[in-house]
Amino acid sequence: MAMKCNLCPRNCNAERGAGGGVCRTDSIMLSRVARHDWEEPCISGQKGSGTVFFAGCNLHCRFCQNYDISVVPHGATVSVQRLADVLLYVRDMGVANVNLVTPSHFADKVACALALVKPRLDIPVVYNTSSYEKVETLRLLDGLVDIYLPDLKFCDENVSRLLARAPDYFKVATAAITEMRRQQPRDVFDEEAYMRQGVIVRHLVLPSFVEDSKRVLDWLANFDKDIYVSLMSQFFVARRDDETAALNRKLFRHEYQAACDYFFNVGLHNGYFQEFSSATRDYLPEFDDAQVTDLIRNIPRVFSKE
Repeated sequence: MAMKCNLCPRNCNAERGAGGGVCRTDSIMLSRVARHDWEEPCISGQKGSGTVFFAGCNLHCRFCQNYDISVVPHGATVSVQRLADVLLYVRDMGVANVNLVTPSHFADKVACALALVKPRLDIPVVYNTSSYEKVETLRLLDGLVDIYLPDLKFCDENVSRLLARAPDYFKVATAAITEMRRQQPRDVFDEEAYMRQGVIVRHLVLPSFVEDSKRVLDWLANFDKDIYVSLMSQFFVARRDDETAALNRKLFRHEYQAACDYFFNVGLHNGYFQEFSSATRDYLPEFDDAQVTDLIRNIPRVFSKE
């Protein structure tokens, strides 16, 4: 029987199993399982981060760089038990962590998989999210996630309405980040400078929206001046937007510099900053259905049945 889903703030009441809702997914769908070397230094480092990309999304930003899998989800469908098998496989890759990318719309199932596998993991679990999350949903993950890697994308409700059709984004996301910090109140690093526990908030500076970036940084400084912030310059035009001309050009160097300067002006201390050359498709992962399907087919079965 299809179940009505209100897992995320969209509250779309969709019948999972009958076509999905805003996220356009029913069962767990994976689009990529691979080492990733271009996360923050304390996440990827020299070992790389073991990324598990989930297909679909509950936010649908107009500028999404992974729109290939978020707008029209595709990949390999797996059960909760098979996802647990995949997480063990990632553990054995020799990476620094297990990095769950865009898992929000499967958070309940992800929590079940993590509950199975967590006692066998000796590396941190990273929850890599847009932050468009319900607090009560995040509480399902309490004790299962070691590092939260949330975005704080927008502040002004008109901006978030325009760019993600989510005027409540800032209210929702700041409540979510507050809950993440409650769960992980300390930032802990090991002797190799890898993060083992904590929170890193990401913000992508967008062309023409630097003033909104400043409001985001204002909130972060008022929330916790010591919180780790990753201020990103990697915006590129993933696809032409006929309605929002501002997104049809590259980010100017002076725009990113203005955001970086403001970071220090408001008293934030711990930041990661990107080389301006990172604004390119070269760092975009490849999503190959046949490849991920074959990979998952050959992963040893521990929790799932034949």
